[in-house]
Amino acid sequence: VQLVESGGGLVQPGGSLRLSCAASGFDFRFYGMSWVRQAPGGELEWVSNIDFSGVSTDYVDSVKGRFTISRDNAKTMVYLQMNSLNPEDSAVYYCAKFHTPYRVPTRSIDEYNARGKGTRVTVSS
Repeated sequence: VQLVESGGGLVQPGGSLRLSCAASGFDFRFYGMSWVRQAPGGELEWVSNIDFSGVSTDYVDSVKGRFTISRDNAKTMVYLQMNSLNPEDSAVYYCAKFHTPYRVPTRSIDEYNARGKGTRVTVSS
């Protein structure tokens, strides 16, 4: 399993970024995926997930209405569109693979059995 995140960077408050995650080494179309993040000095935090079909999505309350998760099963990609960013969103963002195929993914980070190396997002003026 390989997950490679990209798209992070420095952005001003109120700005937008689109994160991408390229997946390989497993049958991507059958697995739910998540984005999780870790702020400097903080713990890993679940941010959003999407089921294998792309129909069902979920978000942590702090990003609802600002972030949108999506996937392209043909390209084996997962995306996180982040709008109205604020400094509290600064973190390393990781995409993660749910451990069981076909199941709707959960908010529990422990149920994801693979994670990429992350991409850093810094929101600062």
